[in-house]
Amino acid sequence: MSANRPGPIALRTALLSTAALALIVGLAQPADSATRKAKHATAEKKPNPERDGFSEARHGVQQIVVSIGSQRVTLFSNGVRVAQAPVSTGQPGHPTPMGVFSIIQKDRYHHSNIYSGAPMPYMQRITWSGVAIHEGVLPGHPASHGCIRTTHAFAAALWPTTKLGVRVIVSRNELAPTPFEHPKLFTPKPKPVEPPEAMMEPKDKLLRVAESANISTDALADAPAATPAATPEVTKPAPVDADRPKPVAPAGKGSENPAKRTGQVAVFVSRKEKKLYVRQGMIPVFDMPITIDDPDRPLGTHVFTALGPQADGSGMRWNLITVLSGPQKEAEKPRARNKKHGEPPKPVVVETKTASTAAEALDRIELPKEAVDRISELLVPGSSLLVSDLGTSYETGRGTDFIVLTR
Repeated sequence: MSANRPGPIALRTALLSTAALALIVGLAQPADSATRKAKHATAEKKPNPERDGFSEARHGVQQIVVSIGSQRVTLFSNGVRVAQAPVSTGQPGHPTPMGVFSIIQKDRYHHSNIYSGAPMPYMQRITWSGVAIHEGVLPGHPASHGCIRTTHAFAAALWPTTKLGVRVIVSRNELAPTPFEHPKLFTPKPKPVEPPEAMMEPKDKLLRVAESANISTDALADAPAATPAATPEVTKPAPVDADRPKPVAPAGKGSENPAKRTGQVAVFVSRKEKKLYVRQGMIPVFDMPITIDDPDRPLGTHVFTALGPQADGSGMRWNLITVLSGPQKEAEKPRARNKKHGEPPKPVVVETKTASTAAEALDRIELPKEAVDRISELLVPGSSLLVSDLGTSYETGRGTDFIVLTR
C-alpha cells in the first residue's frame, strides 16, 4: 500500500463526514427558504400608511393642494393630511395656472388631445383648457406643458379616492386647511315641509293640483278661499305629455321654482363684481348683488369648506385655506410733461393696501337673508364658500364649479 493512499478506515471516515455535511445542508435549505418566505409574507402584510390613508380618505371631505414652489401635492381628508408626493408642474413658457379649481373630469386611460395623443394615465382634469393631475415623468423640476405630473403610486391611489367636485388649490407656497368658525358661515337649515293634503285649505289644494298639471295658477291665487262645506269636487286633470317641454330657469339667475338638484353647493363672493353666485352639482342656481363694507379695500382670497355636523349637532364644522397674495397697489398715472411751462411730470403715487383676514372679510360682507336661507337649505358636507377680490375666470363655465385664477 502506498504511503499516500488512505487506508480503509480513513476513507470510510471521510465518506461519512461528506454524507453528514450534505444531510445538514439539505435539511437547512428548506428552513432557510421557509424563513425567506415568512419574511416576504410579513413584509407584504406590513401596514402601508399611504395606502391605508387613501382608503380612509374616501369617506371624508377631500382637498388637494399643489405647491409650485416645493413641487409637491398634498391630499387632505377632513382637514387632516393623508398623503403627499412630488410633482412636476409647468415649465417656463407653459406655466401651470395658480388659483382655486376643482376636479371636473376623470379618465383612467386618457390620452392628450393636444400633444400627439401622449398618454396621461389616471387623469383628473381641473380646467377644460387642458390642465390636469396625472401620472407622468418627474425629472425633479418643472417640466410639463401646464399639467401637474405625479408619481404612479400617488396617481393610482388618488384616482379611485376622489370624486368630481373635489377642491384643488394651486399656489406658489405650501398651504394647509385649518379649523375655522365664524357666525356668518352657513349652518344647515331643514327645508320647509309641506302639510299633508288632508290638512290643507281648499284653495291650497287647488293650487297644488294646478301646479302638478303645469297650468297657470294666477287666477287661482286671486280666488277667495271657500269654506269646507262649499268646496267643489275637484277632478285632477290628465297627466301632462311627458314630451312636452317644461320651462327652465335661466342659467345663473335662478327662479321662484328652481329645478331640484343634488350634490355639494359652491358659493362665490366676488368683490370685483359685487355679487354672490351659487352653484349646486356644478350647475348655476342663482346669483344676486351684495353689499361689501369699505369696498375699495381688498378682501383677499379665502376658501371655506364645510366638513360635517358639529359633535353636538348644533351646526356645521368648517375649515379655511387662505390663498396668499401680496398687497394690492393702486398707482396714479404720471401726468405728461407740461410743454408750455417745461414742468417735469409728477412722481407716481403708489398706495399699498393689505387684504383682510378671513374673519375680517366675512365681517365686511352683507349677504341677503333670502340668499342665506336658500344656501342653508342646500348645505351638505363638501360645500364651500369662496371669497375673492377677483371675478369668475374664463375657465368657469358649463360643468365646472367656480374657478378663480390668482395668476
